[in-house]
Amino acid sequence: MDFMLGWFQEPLVTGQYPESMQELVGARLPKFTEEESKKLKGSYDFIGINYYMSQYVCDMPEAVITTPPCKLTDARVEYSNINNCTGVTIGDDTASGMYCRPSGLQNLLNYMKKKYNDPAIYITENGMADYNYPSLATDEACMDIRRVDYYFRHLHHVLSAIEVDKVNLKGYFAWSLLDNFEWSSGYTMRFGLNFVDYNTLERHPKYSAKWFKNFLSKK
Repeated sequence: MDFMLGWFQEPLVTGQYPESMQELVGARLPKFTEEESKKLKGSYDFIGINYYMSQYVCDMPEAVITTPPCKLTDARVEYSNINNCTGVTIGDDTASGMYCRPSGLQNLLNYMKKKYNDPAIYITENGMADYNYPSLATDEACMDIRRVDYYFRHLHHVLSAIEVDKVNLKGYFAWSLLDNFEWSSGYTMRFGLNFVDYNTLERHPKYSAKWFKNFLSKK
């Protein structure tokens, strides 16, 4: 976690990079001046987290570690969607190749609470992708049952983090309101709660949008 989350979060809490990064990266890791460290500590109003997936972690083979040091090998670990011992995947696959594991979100929130002094947190992105099939009828494309299940299970763990674990979670944002251009994936996949016809730009609420509206209307 230090080489992912801690890389950005720890300086905001302690004014320094994680000790593990300092040890493993050595002289290649920039150092903060005393004044920079002072300015960094506590310099945030809240922490925003984008959560889509979890992965297994294992020790990196020695042969890989001995290659010239670089960002990809500094942490000395390898990431995988499959458990090397059991062969079981960590969760349900999605069109983006990210494996859905809702409990991982609650675990992450608890880690933040314990490791970083219970900061105010907003989940700024959480969602899953479908493939974009141009030949699929709009009505069929809007029946995104898996997305409803995705949000239901993740929000269950969000609620548990708040009520049971007392995580200081202030807000949650689904990704995304609309189908859109997804970075290197372009228009090949759809994350939206609302279907967008890319030829006409017409918008059609998916089943997940209707479910979300009903969910939010409940007291």
